[in-house]
Amino acid sequence: MLRVSEPSADARRDPIREAHRQWVRHGWGDAADGMVMVTSLVRAQQLLMERIDAVLRPLELTFARYEVLRLLSFASSGAMPMTRLGSLLQVHPTSVTSAVDRLERQGFVERLRHDDDRRVVLASITDAGRAVVEKATDGLNADVFQRPGVSAKELSDLTRLLGVLRKDAGDTVD
Repeated sequence: MLRVSEPSADARRDPIREAHRQWVRHGWGDAADGMVMVTSLVRAQQLLMERIDAVLRPLELTFARYEVLRLLSFASSGAMPMTRLGSLLQVHPTSVTSAVDRLERQGFVERLRHDDDRRVVLASITDAGRAVVEKATDGLNADVFQRPGVSAKELSDLTRLLGVLRKDAGDTVD
């Protein structure tokens, strides 16, 4: 008969706190608190991405492609220059091209030329793209955004603190 034992004390220890202890022990105490913040933030991002992926994967979307579709659906014409998408998403043009390429293959987006300047390439959401982004948004709202895992007060505080971090890195933050 297989016996299931209690987890060891080490298995119940917070690995990030243990990393902090090791940082201090190795003489990096002045960086230990920052390491804990960054590592905690990266871990929190992983946990949230697992929840996001659980919603988007069945729709054959990534969060990056979802963001493109959501932005296009917000545009009154349903279309936007590729360069504008990159600017709003704060990503490299190559990332936008890759996302739009995939969305185009899926039938969710099409590329068009701007009427006034044929050099400008627009990404335009299709009806299928509108349908999938609405379904994705419903799922994300219900399973992730409405219940992010912290209280309303903590949510406000965390958003403000992340804004400080973003502003320090050069983002425009209101």
